[in-house]
Amino acid sequence: MNLTLDSIYKRLYAYFGPQYWWPGDSVFEVIVGAILTQNTNWLNVEKAIKNLKEAGLLLPRRLYNLPIRRLASFIKPAGYYNIKARRLKEFLDFLFKEYKGSLKIMSGISTPKLRQQLLSVNGIGPETADSILLYGFNRPIFVVDTYTKRIFSRHGFISEDVDYATVQNWLMKNLKKDVKLFNEYHALLVKLGKEYCLKRRPRCEICPLK
Repeated sequence: MNLTLDSIYKRLYAYFGPQYWWPGDSVFEVIVGAILTQNTNWLNVEKAIKNLKEAGLLLPRRLYNLPIRRLASFIKPAGYYNIKARRLKEFLDFLFKEYKGSLKIMSGISTPKLRQQLLSVNGIGPETADSILLYGFNRPIFVVDTYTKRIFSRHGFISEDVDYATVQNWLMKNLKKDVKLFNEYHALLVKLGKEYCLKRRPRCEICPLK
């Protein structure tokens, strides 16, 4: 059986089931999580978010007013905490400068414009920006990461060294433009990449896509 994008999704969904991404009680929590998850695993991010929640700080205005050193101390579990504190502050400066601190106002901006603005914020690259758009603002945009490239290159759909935009355009051109589909598909690829399509020793013989 020749694999297609549709058949890959169906196989992974049947095998792993729904992934319930992205965990977060608010748009702001999703945004903070997207920034904190850079170069670390989600368990560490959860600990950092828990610290912020327990201190009553997981609100734009409160984090905006919080001294950067204090912010860094709360997000230590996420690693690179000084860098990530600066990145959170950069985003908050943007949010308050452009949208008066209102995520509601921000949510009314078109996807292309909002994506361009997010990418202009220091420390926010394409994957983080698209995670914010898809999981925070429910915009139909496919998030591409290392697992996405690894899986599709190993199955011959793309080359190993292809850039982010090319992979994203290919996926969005060949899939139904649907928030729920993009959300679940990305989550399933991450699951496959972590458990089977490993970087050095892929478990091809027992892979759901074998």
